[in-house]
Parts: sequence; C-alpha cells; structure tokens
Amino acid sequence: MKKWIVAAVAACAPAWALSQILVGQTAGFSGPVAAGVKETTDGARLWIDSVNAKGGVNGQRIELVSLDDKFDPKLAAANAKVLIEEKNVVAMFLTRGTPHTEAMLPLLEAHGVPLVAPSTGAMVLHKPVKKYVFNVRATYQHEAEKAVLHLHTQGISRIAVVHADDSFGADALQGAERGFKKDGFEPVVIVKADRAKPDFRTIVPALTAKDAQAVLWIASGNAVSDGVKALRAAGSAAQVVTLSNNASSGFIKSLGADARGVIVTQVFPDERSFAYPFIQEAAGLAKEKKLSLSPAMLEGYAGAKVLVEALRRAGPSPTRAKIEAALEGMKKFDIGGMEIHYTPEDHTGIEFADLSIISQDGRFLR
Repeated sequence: MKKWIVAAVAACAPAWALSQILVGQTAGFSGPVAAGVKETTDGARLWIDSVNAKGGVNGQRIELVSLDDKFDPKLAAANAKVLIEEKNVVAMFLTRGTPHTEAMLPLLEAHGVPLVAPSTGAMVLHKPVKKYVFNVRATYQHEAEKAVLHLHTQGISRIAVVHADDSFGADALQGAERGFKKDGFEPVVIVKADRAKPDFRTIVPALTAKDAQAVLWIASGNAVSDGVKALRAAGSAAQVVTLSNNASSGFIKSLGADARGVIVTQVFPDERSFAYPFIQEAAGLAKEKKLSLSPAMLEGYAGAKVLVEALRRAGPSPTRAKIEAALEGMKKFDIGGMEIHYTPEDHTGIEFADLSIISQDGRFLR
C-alpha cells in the first residue's frame, strides 16, 4: 500500500521535479567565515529558488549540494572530491577561500568540472587563466591597491599592513604594494599573521609601536573583527580597512561596538542602488524571504545568475563539457545592469571595485 502511494505521488508530480541538476558547493558554513558564507549562499539561493519555482532550467530543477569544510583547505579538497567523484555534480559553485579553492583545482582539471563564482578574488584564479574557473568578481589585488590609494588621497601616509600567512594574504599584499609604489611611499610595517590563530599580543604592539594612522587588515572574518577589538583595546584610533571577503552583515555584528568607521572594500554596487535592475530584483526576492540584502548576498546572487544562464545555454541534458563551453562563450551577458564577459584569455567576469564605510547604525555606506 505504501509503495503504491509513493508511486502515485511521483506520477502526479510535475515532470521537472523528478529531474535534477546537481551543483556542488564546499565552503566554511561553520568556523571563522560562517556568517559571510551563509549570506553569499542565501543570496545565491534567492535566484536559484526563484528559477526552480518557475519550473527550473530546461525543465530541470537545480539542486545545490552544499558541504561544510569549516574553512579548512584540506577538508575543502576532500569535499570537492566527494561532490565531483561520488555525487557527480555537473559544476562546482561559490567555493570560499583562496587556499581552499586552490586545493581543488587539480580535481577540476582531472574531471573537466567548471567552477562558477568562487568567493575569492585571488589573482591565481585569474592569471594565468584557469580553463575551468569562471570568476564573477574583481581581484583582491585590485581592491587592496584601491584601498591604499584612497587612504593616501586622504592625507594618510603612515599605513600598516596585516596579512594572513596564506596564499590569500600574500596575493592581496601584492596589490597593496602596488598601491604604495604608485604613490611613492612605503608601509610603516608589514605584519604576517597566522590564518587560523592570529596572535594579537604580538600583532597589535607591532602596529602601535609604529604609530600607524591606518591599518589595511587582510584576513577573514573573526581574524579581522577580533583584531580590530584588540587594536581599540590598546588605545589605537587607527583607521582600519579590510577587503570584500568581509563585506557581510555578520562581519558588522562580530565587530560589535567597534564596527563604526571600519572601511570595507566592495566588488558590487551598493545594495540600495536600485538603478541596477539585478539589485532591485534581488531586493524584492529577499523581502519575500524576510531577509535584508547585503553585499555578500549580492555576490552570491550575481554568481547564481551566471550559473543559471550557463545551465540554460548548455541545453536539456547539461554535461560538464557543455556547461564549460557555454561559459566560455558567454560574452556581454547582462545580469541586470552589469555585464559578464568571458573569453579564452579572460575569466574575470566583472572588475567593479568600490569602498564603503560602516555607519553608526551598522550599515555599509558608500
């Protein structure tokens, strides 16, 4: 009897509900970047859920299979292996972290799996071009350079840099150094910090000893928010600037009373810029789910727009190869006021970069 009921339910279900396109994601849903990961994924699901509610892509429902790697590069690679070799996902999507994404590159190459919208601006994923990596955001180097140049135009010359001791930190540092070189001055101190457990007892004195007017803090999540708190506890009023990997509402909450005045670079327009149709669209979908749109959510939303379009262009039976070819041929695709443009020589997608400052009421202001 039970088997008959299940069969009857299946027979009555819409055809598209019985056919799914599996897309894989590994990211730190727990750990130091959990708040940002949740927001980017929430943003992506706004569009994916909307598409599924209207019948999916070419009659197939998109299922995002998300695994928690706890922001551990080794676990990220292990998760990617499961998703690619066991779950047989047709694409990877919205991974988080530079060393984490680097760790899965050999798997992408070996199995011909496209990765759409990694949530990292590492130059290593842009140049030289990685055949299977399709970015939907600017590089950290571009952000860091812009941050240094902005501070200098404000008359600030005593700038310190703190960077995580991983490939992300080293990568963004190159952009900062380019900014210093362009304006002809040097950082007062460069401090390397342990990615997982930064020692603020040594980091903060190194900054205050040099009387830094500003600190460019290149790290993720709690490593920055806890650092800002330690800096303020030491009596420093130095302007703190960090990168777009911390452009989430969760990051603001983690800063607490020390949030006001922190500058965060951004790789998408202001989430209140309704002149951009995709932002207006995302805001409407977020409101339906009773969510407040954030920069991190916009990154996920834009990535999902690209993913869905690639699946649509790949046809009714999307394969890894068809999706990769669809992405490679995606030229001047308008996501709603911003264009995605890929060529065999350029997989950056969008090069937008801006600065925001956290207001007294806990919002990003441009």
